[in-house]
Amino acid sequence: MPLVAHSDLPTFEHLREQGHELLSLDRAVHQDIRELHIGFLNMMPDAALTATERQFIRLVGSCNRIAQFFVYPFSLPELERDADTRAYIDRHYSRFEDLKEHGLDALIITGANVANPALELEAFWKPLIEVVNWAESNVTSMLCSCLATHALLKHFHGINRRPLPDKRWGVYSHRAVVPHHPLLREINTRFDVPHSRYNDISHDQLAEHGLKVLVESEDGGVHMAVSPDQFRVVYFQGHPEYDYNSLLKEYRREVNRFLDGELEAPPPFPENYFPEPAKRVAARYVDQAIEHKARGARPPATLEHQIGPMLDNTWGDTAKAIVNNWLGLVYQLTDLDRRGQFMHEVDPDDPLGINKAGQP
Repeated sequence: MPLVAHSDLPTFEHLREQGHELLSLDRAVHQDIRELHIGFLNMMPDAALTATERQFIRLVGSCNRIAQFFVYPFSLPELERDADTRAYIDRHYSRFEDLKEHGLDALIITGANVANPALELEAFWKPLIEVVNWAESNVTSMLCSCLATHALLKHFHGINRRPLPDKRWGVYSHRAVVPHHPLLREINTRFDVPHSRYNDISHDQLAEHGLKVLVESEDGGVHMAVSPDQFRVVYFQGHPEYDYNSLLKEYRREVNRFLDGELEAPPPFPENYFPEPAKRVAARYVDQAIEHKARGARPPATLEHQIGPMLDNTWGDTAKAIVNNWLGLVYQLTDLDRRGQFMHEVDPDDPLGINKAGQP
C-alpha cells in the first residue's frame, strides 16, 4: 500500500521519481482505508540526514499491508546542525510536541554521532529519553537502529556497549536464529546485513537481561533482537536500510579523512563488500590521491562513479520483508479507537502470545 505524501518533504517527490506509489493527501482522505501513523526520529548527522530519511521511508513504503502510511520525520533541537540543515528541519520536519498531541502508532529511531565516552553525556541523551519514555506508553512498537539500539538498551536494561578492537565495517552473512518468530516470517534463513560501528552489544549481554536474539552473524555479531515481551522494542545493530552504495560513500569519506591528516593510514576496505576489481580500482585511487596530495591538490571525484556499478545489494529484500512483518504486527495490535494503545484482549507483556505459548 502507498505512502501518503502529506507534506512537501522532498523525500516524497524523490521516491515518486523512483517509481514508488504515493497518494496525495486529498486522495488519501477520500479513501476508506486504515491509516498507520509512524514517527521517524532522525538523529543522523547533517551529511547523512536526508539519505537516512529516504532509506527508512522507502522501507515503510515497500510494506504490502492494506493501509495508508503517514510518516512524520522529526529530530532533536539539541543536536548540533549547520544553518542549512536546521532550516531544512524547520521547514519539513514535525515537532515532537505536536506528534505527542496527535498520537503515533509506531516509532523508528535512527543512530547518531557521538563525541563522549558515555552516552548519558551526549546532548541528545535527555531529549531522546523523553521521547522514548513517552513512546513506551503511547506507541505499539519502537524500531531502533545502531546507536539508538545501544542507547535504549542502556536506558531500559542498563546494558553498556563495549568497544570493538577495530571498526566492524562491511557486509556480513547472518542467520535467523528464531525463524518462526513473527518478525522473521517468510524470510530467508541466511542473508546479508551491512554493519558500520565501533561498539558492540553481545548475545550474552542481551540474553542475560531477558532479551531475545533473532538474527546474528559469526563475524558481524548480533544484528537483531527484541525486548523481553518479543515486540514492543525491536533492536537493529546493523544497517539493513543502507543503499547499495552507502558503504562506498563511507569509504570515500574515510579516504578524505586520510587526505586531510585525520587518519595516519588509508582506510581498509569494508569487509565482504568490494569485489576484487573494485579493490584494484580503490587501491589505484588511493595511490593517485596520495600523489595529488603531495602536489597540494585533490584527486578527481571518480571513485563512486567507477566502483558503484561493481557493487551488489544483497540485503534489501530481507530488510523490506522484516519491516513489512513489523508493520503488519503494528497494524494488528494497534487499537482502531485508541491509537498507540493495545487492544483490550492483548496482554501488553506478551502481545504476540509467544512467551506463554512458546510459539506465535
